[in-house]
Amino acid sequence: MSPSALTQAYPIPKPVEDALAALKGERVRCWAVRGTERVRLFPQEDEPWSGDVRRVIELADGARYEIEAEHDGPTIELLANTLRMSLTYEREAQSAARELTERYEEINLLYSISEILASVLSLPEAATQILEEVMDVLAARRASLWVYDEEDNRLHLAASVGEDGMTGPIAIDDPESATAKVFRERQTLNLERGAVAAGVPRLEPRPQGREAFLSVPINYTPPHGRARTVGVITLVGRRSNLRFTAGDARLLSAIASQIGAALETQRLVRESLRQERTLRELELAHDLQLKLLPDPSALEGRHDLDARCVPAETVGGDFYQIFQLGNDRLGLMIGDVSSHGFSAALIMALTMSAVGIYAQESGPPADVLRRVHRALEKELETTEMYLSLFYGVIEPDNNRIVYANAGHPHAYIIRADGTRVRLGATDPPLGIVPLDQYGEASAEWRPSQDLLCLFTDGLSDAFVGGEEALMDEIVSMRDRPLRAIIDRIFRATAKRLTGIPSDDRTALLVRR
Repeated sequence: MSPSALTQAYPIPKPVEDALAALKGERVRCWAVRGTERVRLFPQEDEPWSGDVRRVIELADGARYEIEAEHDGPTIELLANTLRMSLTYEREAQSAARELTERYEEINLLYSISEILASVLSLPEAATQILEEVMDVLAARRASLWVYDEEDNRLHLAASVGEDGMTGPIAIDDPESATAKVFRERQTLNLERGAVAAGVPRLEPRPQGREAFLSVPINYTPPHGRARTVGVITLVGRRSNLRFTAGDARLLSAIASQIGAALETQRLVRESLRQERTLRELELAHDLQLKLLPDPSALEGRHDLDARCVPAETVGGDFYQIFQLGNDRLGLMIGDVSSHGFSAALIMALTMSAVGIYAQESGPPADVLRRVHRALEKELETTEMYLSLFYGVIEPDNNRIVYANAGHPHAYIIRADGTRVRLGATDPPLGIVPLDQYGEASAEWRPSQDLLCLFTDGLSDAFVGGEEALMDEIVSMRDRPLRAIIDRIFRATAKRLTGIPSDDRTALLVRR
């Protein structure tokens, strides 16, 4: 270092210089020392003389001074202490000024980032602006921001500045990725120029030559609950060719916290929009499914019947069908898929489609069930579901009902005197075992006197006292209008189901 450079690096405070100049009768010199180099700071010009007394002053930042005097005594001690205190205070003042300047820049940066995050920019645009601001304040050459996607469990590149060709994504369990390591361990990675991270050979972005590397996890701490990591922000290289300091890491962590809150807000907005779309789709699916069911009022005047279906979820697996067949016959069907929700609704829709074809061909009930089972066999096997299905045909000319019952236990005829006749199962539910033939049975039917009562287990299970109590209620109301009976039993079950899980509830009542 040249003498002038050393003098600039180790200046002597003006108050000390004035005190030295004011000394009377004392010869004193002040030197700046660095290694083997010594440069006289005071006086500027001096006649030759030799001093035997020296005092060395070393400061915390490594700066070193010497005071040389002709004679030992209180004067040189006072000068040494004065110089030490003055230099220390001056260093502290300079450090405070630098820190204030840095804090001002940091506050401005954090405020600027808050404005960016509060804007309506898309995530890539906002991330790019944030990286540019951070790079400017921290004098970084390149930067990248990675965001975690819970759906595929990987980190995706939201933005990068000064780095071309880097796309990602990065699996969070990638053992060779520094970004994945920072995400997993939730620890800052700060590497000096040319340093290599232990156990992670790949840095993103990759330093070019001897460049510093700083990578910080983006964390989000909810008001209630544990903090979680939602991404990683990385800086590479400094225009000053120095390493990133601990203060740089703290500032980048503060910025990462802001970004984490913004990412969580964006996630919640996306989730809210997704839920709104899903809700609209569910409402549409609910309306469409109910429209698949026949409207009993369409047969008003020709038949005395009523029906209702209430899915446990937006859509369900219960259904009923009504067919006006030839020779004044009436086909009636009720079914219950072994589950509920969308999967059950799919089987329900397929069943109704198949039944609509085969029943209208006026085949016997057993043949209709056989053909329906054949049409649904693969779907039932794939979904591991089964289907209880009752199909009966009222033949008024023969005063009978002919039916096939594939494992549906809730089918009754209530006589005028209140006697109950169960229309028992003729075969197991569809999807349990493959059958080439389905059985068939018949029962006496007295038009305008008997009441056909079909329902699913969701209704009987929800009724206080179960199926027996439900049948008692229907028997007691057998002479009332069918709509009144339906209203009564569904109100009773709805009241009991409040706040507890339920099943689809369906009932079909016929009094010809």
